[in-house]
Amino acid sequence: MDGSRSSVIATFFCEQALEPGRAAALGEGEAHHARVRRLEPGESVRLVDGAGSVAAGTLTRLTKGGATVDVHAVSRVAPLPPVHLLAPVADRDRMLWLAEKTTELGLTSWRAVSWRRSRGVSPRGEGESFRARVRARMIAALTQSGGAWLPAILPDATGEDVCETAEPGLHLLLDVTGEPILTVPVSAPLTIAMGPEGGLADDERERLVAAAWMPVSLGVTTLRFETAGTAALAIARAAFAANVESTRG
Repeated sequence: MDGSRSSVIATFFCEQALEPGRAAALGEGEAHHARVRRLEPGESVRLVDGAGSVAAGTLTRLTKGGATVDVHAVSRVAPLPPVHLLAPVADRDRMLWLAEKTTELGLTSWRAVSWRRSRGVSPRGEGESFRARVRARMIAALTQSGGAWLPAILPDATGEDVCETAEPGLHLLLDVTGEPILTVPVSAPLTIAMGPEGGLADDERERLVAAAWMPVSLGVTTLRFETAGTAALAIARAAFAANVESTRG
């Protein structure tokens, strides 16, 4: 490989099952990525399926419409402690940014919630076609970050459905008036929720608090939802990693 190319092995997302000794077919988007990386047949690549499998292989064919990789070895990566995110239905571009960054941080699942104040946003990110855009952004973030697990994208919910659809475990509500998040012992499974611009309506917040959601703050200023969600997930991941290190010690 010449000096103008990156020495980092390129990672691609593959929808099909990864098995040693079998060829894996990549779609048009991944083929475009390979051409952007200036890859050629014969070069080593890395494949992920978003469900914990990571494969080492060789690129054998590259065309405008697709690519083929001969898989040599497949390993499994254990999932991180589960962290689920309830993202507010809000501005599309900012939701996509949040999806990208939380994927890099190892998010387990994503569910968009239409709160009362979400309805005044335009253009807002919701519906099946937008979830497809979220998934595409997550796949790009997964391959760039070297992760092995793609977040599950769950059906959209309304504010009234949150308590019924939330995953079990610890539930944190990002709220500038809450307890500082670093004073709260976090444990997995963890669900993090936040409101849209303007925050939750009073009755929405009261409903969550009554259902044992714990309000926590990230500081003294009011953060945009995409900043708050990313920061909260980063704090949770750092706390879980610190807990693992302390048990080893």
